[in-house]
Amino acid sequence: MTCLYRCGDACSHDAPNTSSNETFADVMAQVASRRGVLRAGAVIGAATAATAAFAGPVAAAPVSLPAAQGGPASTTVKKGPFGLRFRPVAPNTADALTVPEGYTQDVVIRWGDPLFKDSPRWSPTTQSGAAQRRQFGFNNDFLALLPLARGTQLLVANHEYTTEEMMYPGYDPANPTKEQVETSWAAHGLSVVTVQETRSGSLKPVVGHRLNRRFHTQSRFVLTGPVAGHALVRTKADPKGRTVLGTLNNCSGGTTPWGTWLTAEENFNQYFANAAQVSDPTTAQRLARYGVSGNATTRQWEKFDERFDLTVEPNEVNRFGWIVEIDPYDPTSTPRKRTALGRFKHEAAQPRITKDGRVAVYMGDDERFDYLYKFVSRDKVKKGTSRAAKRHNDTLLDHGTLYVARLTGDSPSAQIDGSGTLPKDGEFDGSGAWIPLVSGDRSFVQGFTAEEVLLFTRLAADQVGATKMDRPEDVEPSPVSGKVYVALTNNSNRGASGKAGPDEANPRKANKNGHVLELTERRNDSASTRFEWNLLLVCGDPSDPSTYFGGYDKSQVSPISCPDNVAFDRHGNLWISTDGNALGSNDGLFGVAVEGRDRGLTRQFLTVPFGAETCGPVVQRKRVLVCVQHPGEKDGATADAPASHWPDGGTSLPRPAIALVRRKDGGDIGA
Repeated sequence: MTCLYRCGDACSHDAPNTSSNETFADVMAQVASRRGVLRAGAVIGAATAATAAFAGPVAAAPVSLPAAQGGPASTTVKKGPFGLRFRPVAPNTADALTVPEGYTQDVVIRWGDPLFKDSPRWSPTTQSGAAQRRQFGFNNDFLALLPLARGTQLLVANHEYTTEEMMYPGYDPANPTKEQVETSWAAHGLSVVTVQETRSGSLKPVVGHRLNRRFHTQSRFVLTGPVAGHALVRTKADPKGRTVLGTLNNCSGGTTPWGTWLTAEENFNQYFANAAQVSDPTTAQRLARYGVSGNATTRQWEKFDERFDLTVEPNEVNRFGWIVEIDPYDPTSTPRKRTALGRFKHEAAQPRITKDGRVAVYMGDDERFDYLYKFVSRDKVKKGTSRAAKRHNDTLLDHGTLYVARLTGDSPSAQIDGSGTLPKDGEFDGSGAWIPLVSGDRSFVQGFTAEEVLLFTRLAADQVGATKMDRPEDVEPSPVSGKVYVALTNNSNRGASGKAGPDEANPRKANKNGHVLELTERRNDSASTRFEWNLLLVCGDPSDPSTYFGGYDKSQVSPISCPDNVAFDRHGNLWISTDGNALGSNDGLFGVAVEGRDRGLTRQFLTVPFGAETCGPVVQRKRVLVCVQHPGEKDGATADAPASHWPDGGTSLPRPAIALVRRKDGGDIGA
């Protein structure tokens, strides 16, 4: 069900990347091993007590820790880096948010909760588009907290997609009603919500605050940058090609140093009908590369709005798949789709300032065998909050250079056999380059204009030989070290017949558990076009010989599978949320040490309820927040027969929500 509604069942189809560009293994340097023997601690660890739980449907026993690390009776772990001193929670399949001993939890806001004074009370039997436009949307994904006046913060969240069978009692997938479709239109999009800190350390929405806003599929957005006004983004409703209604399938994102919010349009392909009826071969090729296929869509929006029918509006699909910038501090502002950052299935957009003061934005394209990108602005960021600085920074993401990554390993190809066995130098690592695709009106790709590179970025990246990755999702630079971390969720087709085989950056065949890439740019400068890389984690059951935890003792780590979103705490630890745990447990949130003697130490901080995905982690000094997306989303579940009752309990419908975890004693997280 998740595959059907979130991404149009992408994994049941062939991956759209059928290019014959060189793979990593084809281009990697044939050099002698340079690091010698395996690094100490990288040997295969013994199975942890927790792994035995994966075969069963009940909650597991906690991960065992030696007494020296806190002991079974202790509520905190006294060793390990600051920020990660908590007892790991056990892998489990409970229909609950499970947190460490000594911690408590709250629900901040859930699907249907009011944002405005006139918002109607949510009811599963009286939903409507008009009501949903005044309420918190469905399936929250990206999350950020931005500063406001003392005691308040601005919460911004994406609403990625809707799961109609779980939303509407009596829903008939073959015959959705107009009211149901209009409600789903409104449940997609974005929310801006002011939250007030409580005495207990939790957060509570301020209903009716002047900054609260909802954006949905009928909201006005504008196209900016090189593609704005191009013939391929013009429609009957928008003959100038500059105004778009709505944003679709918003996944992860980021926040900018100048106070705006970036949100990533991801699996937009599934909303557009009748690609099979397109006869023009060039258009058909472009649609296929983005996974736009078939006739009727699952939700059948095309029955109620012809812009979702490609035979009527062939260019509407080109108006989605962008990074969108929103100013959440200005309630009169119009969000802008920044076309200079390219069009693909965006998962992330996290900026970092270059050494000369420009801004770099890192982005993943969430598809099997697709690519890792970076945009570097032409102009420098202006500091301050003056009107002049704001006007200048408002244009930063319209001018710059878009790059795609090519990674090269430093081990002989014979040592990368697809089993996950480390090469002789003890690490999966190497070097890489950012290959320019386009800069302003200059294309670096033969046969493509600058606008075509940005509209059909995947096809352009195919041509320059970018490295095919295992679903690059969230990509974020550490605010402490500047190193860039990439969550590569999985790729069950790696090494399959006719598909790209394993390489040092994607070293396992049938990679069902994913891995985490660490990238260090030359001179620690985000403007650099060269970098070094290594795999921090090769995820899975620690008793599996194909897993790797940065060289850390694998008997002392929590199992982790399918990394998705990443974040950092104030100590520089990496926090990873998971999506689609292939080990039999619910998804969760994990803290990972990335430096020093504890590098690779992985501890599970929480698990989300049955059927849910962990999204949008925010780790503050006193609190951790996660988006609990699609609780109870399992095959066969419906609004009439739900598989979860979280967060309201009883016989209630499951409701996606934002949850907050804090220490019972008010202390710092993990310290």
